[in-house]
Formats: sequence, structure tokens, C-alpha cells
Amino acid sequence: MSTASTTAKKEIRLNAFNMNCVNHINHGLWTHPRDRSQDYTDIAYWTHLARLLERGKFDGLFLADIVGVYDVYQGSTDITLRESIQLPVNDPLLLISAMAAATEHLGFGITANLTYEAPFLFARRMSTLDHLTRGRVGWNIVTGYLDSAARAMGLTEQLEHDQRYDRADEFMEVVYKLWEGSWEDGAVVRDRANRVYADPSKVHKIRHSGDYYRVEGIHLSEPSRQRTPVLYQAGSSGRGQAFGARHAECVFISSQTREAAKKLVQGIREGAEREGRDPDDVKIFMGLTVVTAHTERDARDKYREYASYASPEAGLAHFSAGTGIDFSRYELDEPIRAAKTNSIESLVKTVTNPELNWTKRKLLQQLELGGRYATVVGSPVQVADELEAWVADTGIDGFNLTRTVTPESFEDFVDLVIPVLQERGSYKRDYAQGTLREKLFGGGATLPTAHIGAGFRAHALAEPL
Repeated sequence: MSTASTTAKKEIRLNAFNMNCVNHINHGLWTHPRDRSQDYTDIAYWTHLARLLERGKFDGLFLADIVGVYDVYQGSTDITLRESIQLPVNDPLLLISAMAAATEHLGFGITANLTYEAPFLFARRMSTLDHLTRGRVGWNIVTGYLDSAARAMGLTEQLEHDQRYDRADEFMEVVYKLWEGSWEDGAVVRDRANRVYADPSKVHKIRHSGDYYRVEGIHLSEPSRQRTPVLYQAGSSGRGQAFGARHAECVFISSQTREAAKKLVQGIREGAEREGRDPDDVKIFMGLTVVTAHTERDARDKYREYASYASPEAGLAHFSAGTGIDFSRYELDEPIRAAKTNSIESLVKTVTNPELNWTKRKLLQQLELGGRYATVVGSPVQVADELEAWVADTGIDGFNLTRTVTPESFEDFVDLVIPVLQERGSYKRDYAQGTLREKLFGGGATLPTAHIGAGFRAHALAEPL
């Protein structure tokens, strides 16, 4: 047994990373004969997955989403449609109530693009879900990066990168006012005898007039268990990290090396500290693909089998959309050149860095399994060793575990890897009680006082009706 497996004591956190579509991260595997992802329109597919993840004591199911289509590669959506590269894609939010009813503890992280949401109505939808799940909801805050989404929403192009975050900061101010400030604790009394459901003196109309939003009104939902859902975020540009340091409780990162991941983790925690927050009030999850079987040989055979169905070109088309660079225009060994785009800034900087010498051939090699996430292949003990080593060496708190062949890949992990981690004491044997925030952080159900959102609570805000 490795040093990592005998000394690691930090409890690893786990999200299953998925999307309400056929292909998510590892493209092409929908063609595998055991893959069931084509059943994504059947609610039984999702309730089965939720029960499986709860059996494995996963902290949450994190659902990605996009608004728009991938049309940068070859200047069209042809390969996107042929390979179902996150298209068609259904709304993730509508899955949650059914999965929550099928489980007791599993958390749910939902991606919603605030650029195309009205904060007043969005706040109600999230409060409703927090009620119906008994406080098990989180929100992954994204600002978008697809020009196709902007055009579909009636714009000629999306806002500039940093301006999207400026608008996001204001959006957050509005929803904090609604979630935290509109209804005081104790506003809901449910007094049948005196015919008073809510005390008017403890309900406040919020007023906001800013650069992007004008809102005047009472939050339509009474306070839910968490009030503000657990806040997730994945921006890794300078402006994105600053936004995350201010708002995020859980941050998602992607890295191929432990050295790079450690640097990202340090930056995130230092940013939170600059905002007056406890660095440990941010949980950091790294995207990871795992292929496991009872033995190393079987796992490597399974990986080769999966790779034979994967589509590296579909992965390249997905990456083209993320960077705004049409890689189809490059020869195999032609260096990827610096480009000015309005897409994911950190990806563009990485792939056009001349010191890294990225070429189309190198990208396709990295995309052997159809996706660009770090991949661990091995027996349950080898996988557990790797997970513990990543946590020990980088300071991350856990992983966003991507799917390959579904639900097989999650079943393999739950049945084979989870028992090894539990035996070593690096993974929980049962859930803590309470809301998603309480399970993740061990404190209260609502935002901690050091979080910027807590400053909008009713005692510090507005006037009564």
C-alpha cells in the first residue's frame, strides 16, 4: 500500500459530473453497446442514477449546462449534431425534484447561466427547489462563452469577458437581497387562530437600481432552509477567480498535473482570504475521469475498449467552442497560434502558449477518450492511491467524477473504489445530517457571516412594507 493510502486522513469529497444530454465530457462513448445515455429523456434514467450515487455516499450530482450550440469547429454544427456534442441538451433544473424524491441525502448542483436569466424569477425557482429538496441545492454560476447563445437570445454577440463578470457581480447583489434580505427570520408565523401567515413588519421590498438591473419587489418565496443555495463556480481567468473568491463556496478546476493544480488551489484560497473569508470555507473539486476494474490489467483492457468507441475529433470540436478557435483549419503539426477571442480566457491562454507547443496532433492525442480531463486507470487500490495522492499533493478537497460509459462507470466506482477509500478512512461511511451546506462544511444551513451575501440579510437592509 502506498504512502498516500496509509497517511491520508482528509475526507475526500465527490460529485458525479453529468449533463442532461447524450454526450458530456468524454465524447463518442454513446456508441458503446453498454452505454445508456440515450435514455436521458426518461426520468427513470435519472432517478436510478441518483439512487446509485446515494448508495456510494456521493456528496452531490453536479449537472453542467450550456445555452447555445458548438458551431466553431468547421464553422458549422455538423459534427456537433452527428456526435451529439452536448446537443440536444435539456434543462437540468427540471430533473431535480424527481431525483430528490428518490433520495434523502444526495446534493444537486445546477448550472444556470445568469447572463440570460432574470434575477427576480431565477431567485424564486432556486428557492422553490431548496424547499422541495429540504435544502440540498447548489447553483453553479456561469456567465457563458458562446456567441451562438447570445444570437439565440436576441443579441448580435455576447458581452466582453470582463463585462460578463461585472454584470454577474450585480446579478449576485440582486439575488442576495432577495434570498437574504426580503424575508426576516420569523416572518412566517403560520398563526391559524389570529389568521396571520406572515408578519408584514418582517417582510421587506427590495429596491435595486444598477448598471444592468432594476428590481423592486418582495421575494416571492418564503425563506428556504439554506436561503441562498450553495454557490459553485468554475472561472479560472483572473477576473473569474476574483469573482469566485468573492462568491463561490465550491470551485471547480481542471488540471493535467499536480503542480498546476496546486498553484490553482493556492490562488483560490489566497483570493478568498483577501475577501475576508476563511480559506477553508471554499471546497475545491478537480475534474477527473476514472476507469477501473478488479485488476489493473482488466482496467487497462476496459480503457482500450472505451477508447475504441470514443471520438477525439468530437472532443476537439467541443474544445474549439471553448476557445473560440477553429482547430479544423490547422495542419496536424502546426503550432496553435495566439488568438483574440471572447470565449474561455484561461483555455485560450493555455493552448496558445508557445512554451507548451500545442498542435492539433497533441490535442487529439490528449483527447483519446473524447475528453481533456485528467484520467486515472487502474485497480481499485491503484485508483484510491491516485485520488489520495492528488488530494495530499495539491490541497484539493475532492473530485468531479466524469462519466464514460453510463451508468457503468459510476457503478464501477461505487462498487469497487468507494469501499477501498472507506476502509482507509479517507471517505465517509454515512452522510452527515442537514442541508447540503451543512454536509459540506459542518456549520449552519445558511451563508457564513464572512460571506459577502450575508451582508444583505434583512436586519441590514430595506424598509418594511
